[in-house]
Amino acid sequence: MASKFSPLLRPLLALGFLALACGEGEEPLSPADSGTSVDAGTRTDAGTSADAGSEVDAGSEVDAGSEVDAGSEVDAGTTVDAGTDVDPDPTDAGSTVDAGTPVDAGSTTDAGTTTDAGTATDAGTPTDGGSTGETDSDGGYTQIRLMASNLTSGNGQDYDPGHGIRLMQGVKPDIVMIQEFNYKSDSASDMRAMVDTVMGTGSYYYRETGAQIPNGVISRFPIIEAGEWTDTQVSNRDFAWARIDIPGPRDLWVVSVHLLTRSSGVRNTEATNLVKYIKEKVPAADYLAIGGDFNTDSRSESCFGTFKQVVDTAGPHPVDKNGKDGTNAGRTKPYDHVLVDSDLRQYQVPTVIGSSTFNNGLVLDSRVYTPISEIYPALNSDSGAASMQHMGVIKTFRTPNF
Repeated sequence: MASKFSPLLRPLLALGFLALACGEGEEPLSPADSGTSVDAGTRTDAGTSADAGSEVDAGSEVDAGSEVDAGSEVDAGTTVDAGTDVDPDPTDAGSTVDAGTPVDAGSTTDAGTTTDAGTATDAGTPTDGGSTGETDSDGGYTQIRLMASNLTSGNGQDYDPGHGIRLMQGVKPDIVMIQEFNYKSDSASDMRAMVDTVMGTGSYYYRETGAQIPNGVISRFPIIEAGEWTDTQVSNRDFAWARIDIPGPRDLWVVSVHLLTRSSGVRNTEATNLVKYIKEKVPAADYLAIGGDFNTDSRSESCFGTFKQVVDTAGPHPVDKNGKDGTNAGRTKPYDHVLVDSDLRQYQVPTVIGSSTFNNGLVLDSRVYTPISEIYPALNSDSGAASMQHMGVIKTFRTPNF
């Protein structure tokens, strides 16, 4: 079982992070070296239903809806559907502002933080803003709602229009693996304002640096380590990871990914590289989740066989109010996923929102969600907003605190 920092050492660690963040204009610290930490060894092969060998692209389905595919190598936010490497408009629609120092204590004077420790309120307190998320008084269990979110809209590949923010607010996740993590000027104050709106002022976040359409993580629980691993197949984003201090003896490691649309073979190369990083960095005894926009055309793609080395890829899978599991705008392809290792999968529980129960998790499409009041402030029209290419995916887990 992986050891966690002792309760006496964690405040000293937090003070160290604060000290790093206090210097105005401080150069960004390099992300942790993925190859020099704990060698996790071989992780459990967690599922058998995914076809590990097929690279057949299930692209014969007609994609209803004029999706903008954000996965081309130059993602300009045009309304042209991709699947091709060539983007007809090379204009960069996303800010390339460097997010500043990797560790920030929440100061709005910082020029743009990547890991933000929030306010003095501890995001890991027993009170949860909306998933049940409560730590039992007898030290029993903690409920954790995970979400994959590539929910940008409009032509800027950002969250400025507000549709995606409302959708996240409506389902009250505890941890979000977010893609295209841009908002307004991308300054520290703007990113902090977005995170506070999504999850509250006691929350934490990490946003990769120097990327046009960065990946990131937002969490109610403290982020105690974070960084990025290079995606060799694309130049405008990497794999963003965070180690999260959840109640109990195990930490939760999450990886936010945005795989390319180019081909199933390229996506398998990305999966192969990511599995290598995970095996080198993540202790086998800790929990692991990989979430985000995989851009997969079918569940038989070879990348799922590769991911199966470290996470459980087997069904049943999340669905919407009508039992449909597709997550692209036309609801025909499984673009988006939350995949966890077998250690965490055993603790999956139904996702309950208001009076609605989703036994295997939820595909969030506000156009079909009823009653819409259960996911306030989301609107029925939000999932159909201009250039909204994806649906959110939510899974819920109840982990022991002992």
